[in-house]
Amino acid sequence: MTYRGRFAPSPTGRLHFGSLVAALGSWLRARSEGGAWLVRIEDVDHVREVAGAREDILATLDAFGLVPDEPVIRQSGRDALYEEALAQLVSQDLAYACWCSRSDLMPFAGMHPRHCVAAPIPERTPAWRVRVPDETVCLDDQVRGRFCQSMRDEIGDFVVRRVDGAYSYQLAVVVDDSAQRISEVVRGADLLDSTPRQMLLQRMLKLPTPAYLHLPLALDAQGRKLSKHEQARTVDAGDPIPALRLAAAFLGQPVPPATSIDRFLRTAIDDFDISRIPRSTCGDAALRKD
Repeated sequence: MTYRGRFAPSPTGRLHFGSLVAALGSWLRARSEGGAWLVRIEDVDHVREVAGAREDILATLDAFGLVPDEPVIRQSGRDALYEEALAQLVSQDLAYACWCSRSDLMPFAGMHPRHCVAAPIPERTPAWRVRVPDETVCLDDQVRGRFCQSMRDEIGDFVVRRVDGAYSYQLAVVVDDSAQRISEVVRGADLLDSTPRQMLLQRMLKLPTPAYLHLPLALDAQGRKLSKHEQARTVDAGDPIPALRLAAAFLGQPVPPATSIDRFLRTAIDDFDISRIPRSTCGDAALRKD
């Protein structure tokens, strides 16, 4: 199978350094494998979307020379695919309607008891939950090694469609990775915890499971992940080289001396080596030092 990777930002703000690390890491991996690199806008959560963020993210990627090989898709226009996947789960009794509130779940320590313990509320739309099996799901990450989660003890029955009708990230990403024939998912380590759930959904929906590679996270001075909604520092689309150099160094890669974007990226592809990618995260102070 030809290598197919992707970068899937959420339009909740401008592109910041942590997002650039994920974009550059996934792009270099795809290019070094001679494969395709795609961009998908993950905008199923309309509440968190910031006006103009999608256009700004795409323009910034273009300014940095990170251009996708196929047209960009948006999750907001793909509800029919997610509805079909949910119907498949329901038909196999792998998902069920749930009217439970947080207080209803408190006696179960946040874990759902495999059925709805609240009375149906006819005037309210229910959430839909996946009925998880009592088993452990493991993955062998390309950077971080083996990672396992108990579906019952650590996750519980999780939501795939919310009460407001929005489909969950977990369901949407599984459907889209399959539809786009993604062979390897390269993304930040903050999403490592989501991967067993996605692997479970892939199995339930009889979809292929891609390989996974989770990159180290860029942290602020307080040890928190850089995120757009916390006003993390954005990258300068008018002067990409400094940020590209910092991102390459953050990923443990040799930093090309080139001053043009095209030459920098071509050299970075030739030198890319996933064995150099660190398992650990990096704080803001270390970034400034570099």
